[in-house]
Amino acid sequence: MERNAYNWPRWFMPALDAVWTFVAFFVSYYMRYEIQFIQPVDEANAAPFTPYIPYTIIFAILMILFNQSEGLYREQRGRTWWEEVFDITNSATNTAVFIMALSFLLQPLVFSRLLIVQTAILVVIIMGAWRLALREIQARMRARGVGIERVLIVGAGAVGRSVLQTIVARPDLGYQVVGFVDDDPDRGSTSIGRVPALGTLDNLARIIDRQQVDTVIITLPWHVQRKIVGIIRECEHKHVRVRTVPDMFELSLNQVQVEMLGGVPLLSVDGGSDLHPSSRLAKRALDLALVLLTLPVTLPVLGVVALAIKLDSPGPIFFAQKRVGLNGRIFTVYKFRSMVVGAEKMHYKLMTQTGSDLRRPKAPNDPRITRVGHWIRRFSIDEVPQLFNILKGDMSWVGPRPAIPAEVELYEPWHRQRLHVMPGLTGLWQVSGRDEVPFEEMCLMDIYYIENWSLGLDLQIIMRTIPHVLLAHGAS
Repeated sequence: MERNAYNWPRWFMPALDAVWTFVAFFVSYYMRYEIQFIQPVDEANAAPFTPYIPYTIIFAILMILFNQSEGLYREQRGRTWWEEVFDITNSATNTAVFIMALSFLLQPLVFSRLLIVQTAILVVIIMGAWRLALREIQARMRARGVGIERVLIVGAGAVGRSVLQTIVARPDLGYQVVGFVDDDPDRGSTSIGRVPALGTLDNLARIIDRQQVDTVIITLPWHVQRKIVGIIRECEHKHVRVRTVPDMFELSLNQVQVEMLGGVPLLSVDGGSDLHPSSRLAKRALDLALVLLTLPVTLPVLGVVALAIKLDSPGPIFFAQKRVGLNGRIFTVYKFRSMVVGAEKMHYKLMTQTGSDLRRPKAPNDPRITRVGHWIRRFSIDEVPQLFNILKGDMSWVGPRPAIPAEVELYEPWHRQRLHVMPGLTGLWQVSGRDEVPFEEMCLMDIYYIENWSLGLDLQIIMRTIPHVLLAHGAS
């Protein structure tokens, strides 16, 4: 029997939506005639629920049909909850309009337009809440390894990294990259973060068996069509799903727009990955609004922490350092001092001793950190003075981590894409493991953020940051 993403029979979700529709209709009836919500009902106009049963059935059938046409009963990895709610709202609106039009034709003795409107609103709320609960259940199951699809990426070029950065930044998709293969000697032997390089395409069959691969994603350029066809046949022989990604001249996939001309698909290409001026303006407005909202909380914190630092160890209260911002511009970042005076002079020696990645240095049990510094770093309080950098326009609430110039000098060309937006106090990598995320994966997440930016994404990251900070997840 055909099943959906939750491994339920295909009929289960439509049947459940029908149940939710009946619940919404009954609650709406109770609100209209018993509670008399919004508008009172005369005793002469009171009606039992029985005359509304046919409308309830019609409403449920139409909701299922409209939801089916919106693709709500098909698995679509990557579809957001907001997109599902939007589709449900469309279905509920179309159904309500149809029911009202039907009532004008039939002219029933008992009918309330307000009841229908209330039902449509309740259907959206109930079905939206149900799907949100399903997503939480699915996320918890995937965190335990249930329902995870093991993916092998063929090709480690720009398109392969684009696919990888999406999977790394979107754990909700339920994919786990077991590694990648590439015939280029350097790419085929150089891991990207925690994603291992598994060698060349000659080993594809053995890798599929050894890694228990469920899906192979091909990201090779189209000029090697024969090789792509061979890979597809090998995957079919192994009964492994295979997907191909068009390289589109190695452009970011979100830059490609599809239009239809009489059934003929036309591909158009947007500009670079930089934010549009209107997007920059909206992001800046959000930054300033959030700074003003947080001032009543941050101002007392500044005073208490400043006093604690002064009493704990000799030296200045604040720490200033040159960092690389938007498009490589150098600016001065401000933080509470959490280390002993002269800590920068010990930096390189300590990093080499601990084997830290110099592109993103982080020493475990750093001996330079003071007693107060340990606590303010644990809860990210040392970064509160960076609100001044946000006011100045050097930083944003959300964005890539601001690197020091010496780190940027070690970047490969594709790493520099993370300099296309202002650095931020928080970002995707901070809410995805913080200290545990290697530099390569951090870059992939930053580039994904830049290419998929929206105000909603910024707010989502900020909301996810709050529990990470309060619970000190991954901080040091």
